Amino acid sequence: MQLISHSIQVNKNNKNALNSISDLQQQQLLLRMEYEYEKEEFRRQTQTMGIGRKVKRGQCWYPVSTGRSFYNSLNQLVIEIERKEDKDIEHSFEFGRPVCFFTQDTSGQIRYFNFTSQVSYADEERMVVVLPNISAQMDIQGTDHLGVQLYFDETSYRTMFEALADVLRAKNNRLAELRETLLGDLLPRNREVFPQRFPWLNTTQEEAVNKVLRAKDVAIVHGPPGTGKTTTLVEAIYETLQRENQVLVCAQSNTAVDWIAEKLVDRGVPVLRIGNPTRVNDKMLSFTYERRFESHPAYTELWSIRKSVREMGSQLRRGSHSEREGIRYRINRLKERATEIEIFINEDIFSQARVIASTLVSSNHRVLANRHFSTLFIDEAAQALEAACWIAIRKADRVVLAGDHCQLPPTIKCLEAARGGLDNTLMEKIAISKPTAVSLLKIQYRMHEAIMHFPSEWFYGGEIKAAPEVHNRSILDFDSPLEWIDTSACEFHEEFVGESFGRINKSEAELLLLELETYIKRIGEERILSERIDFGLISPYKAQVQYLRNEVKRSNFFRPFRSQITIHTVDGFQGQERDVVFISLVRANADGQIGFLSDLRRMNVAITRARMKLVILGDASTLGTHTFYKKLFEYIEREGKIKNA
Repeated sequence: MQLISHSIQVNKNNKNALNSISDLQQQQLLLRMEYEYEKEEFRRQTQTMGIGRKVKRGQCWYPVSTGRSFYNSLNQLVIEIERKEDKDIEHSFEFGRPVCFFTQDTSGQIRYFNFTSQVSYADEERMVVVLPNISAQMDIQGTDHLGVQLYFDETSYRTMFEALADVLRAKNNRLAELRETLLGDLLPRNREVFPQRFPWLNTTQEEAVNKVLRAKDVAIVHGPPGTGKTTTLVEAIYETLQRENQVLVCAQSNTAVDWIAEKLVDRGVPVLRIGNPTRVNDKMLSFTYERRFESHPAYTELWSIRKSVREMGSQLRRGSHSEREGIRYRINRLKERATEIEIFINEDIFSQARVIASTLVSSNHRVLANRHFSTLFIDEAAQALEAACWIAIRKADRVVLAGDHCQLPPTIKCLEAARGGLDNTLMEKIAISKPTAVSLLKIQYRMHEAIMHFPSEWFYGGEIKAAPEVHNRSILDFDSPLEWIDTSACEFHEEFVGESFGRINKSEAELLLLELETYIKRIGEERILSERIDFGLISPYKAQVQYLRNEVKRSNFFRPFRSQITIHTVDGFQGQERDVVFISLVRANADGQIGFLSDLRRMNVAITRARMKLVILGDASTLGTHTFYKKLFEYIEREGKIKNA
């Protein structure tokens, strides 16, 4: 009987493993599709797209000038690059991204240099780039009409493929157990932990922290907009550190890593940031690996040794055979000493840190090689590809994911891969298959009750409630917190302006700015400036965003308020909030076509950015063909105000 029972259990485990393995193999296939698509798209753009379009898309700086070059703390040769024009255009250059340099002659012919580099640091108009060698430095420093553009990111894909392969191969170890728990039929386990009280948290936040502390394998903190997900996660990390010496904290983007790291620093937690921060200030820089390395007492000796090695290297080209042999011997001895010092500094830096913070891809950084952690926390996990999550999970015994799979998904460029399920994240899979691991935060502190109610009903089963202090928050007395300006009766038409920029509706944009101006006048200029009332203008389409930005920049009326008006796509507003939000939906056509507005997670993000006032501009006859927008219109008609343009 016991043998039969054991046989059944073995067969069941094998079946579970097959399910998880087929899931991972499907991920490999979909990721390969995305890789091939993006690689081909990069090749096509490089060959056919003009420099001007690349600059406008934020993929290229031209022209640029080179500044000083030097060796950084990691002994990498780096050079400063500054853009001379179009400094107000947002760009996509950030730490770790590969770039290539080019030059353009007077006839417009472009010549690419035969090397690639990597961004070490970037802000609005300056970046620091890691060069492969001195000849690369000489090439670009002696060149006129120099430009730099993003290169295809082979490294990130290679790292994700390696991670998936490791998880597939895992057998009879902790990674294999996690694979079967997260993707197979193994149930998440809990340990006995006496419940902790956190009077400064609400009930659902407190339950979430306790669930994290109890979890042996996996826990999910599901944080809808404004529910204090970051506060809860910081508390969970802080409490975990009362029981463990060190944890790994990751997120998909550098911005998200910076945000959680800064909150932990504010709690007095020693953080070591792997990869340069995007929000650059002294506090952020002080806990980066590079800054800690350079400020270590032993670094002065290391720097001197490296300098001597470089000087001796240049002497190798001169002198007799015996002299060269002597130089090589001294170089090898110095390199051995340099390695000893590097190891010593690394161990000292890591021993002082309680939290190691990095992006998911950067968790594969060489300074983290062979390091293992009891617990991994992944913030904004619903925006991360599953393969990227596995990069970091390989280094941990248990994993805590935080985010909201009802908001923005990962960015997928290949539609076929997205339809195949590449945008179905690991967090979403676990939330559906292992609901006992999930803690839903249910009290939000951002929005007026009327703004919050519809997304709560549609996306969260009506479980999200407004905290008493924000329930009726408003700017003006007797003002409706919800408004839809219906452009159905107008002769507004959308225009298609290209694949990446999508659509534009200039008439709707101009109406939005007119309505914004009217509302600002109702509040009063003096009050807006003194109380720092802020505004968000959101559109799902880049072309509409750019048009709105240009119009606001040209307007004399908006000049005093420019610092309080943010204009961005839905994706750009993720994680942000404003007192007043205007949304331009753009679509207006006779066929009822709404394109990617049918991705309702984007609308969830757009609607829930508003604290006190939400104004939607859109053609109800076009948008009403979709159930979501029809119901939203009816809700605003009932609870807010419909205004015909």
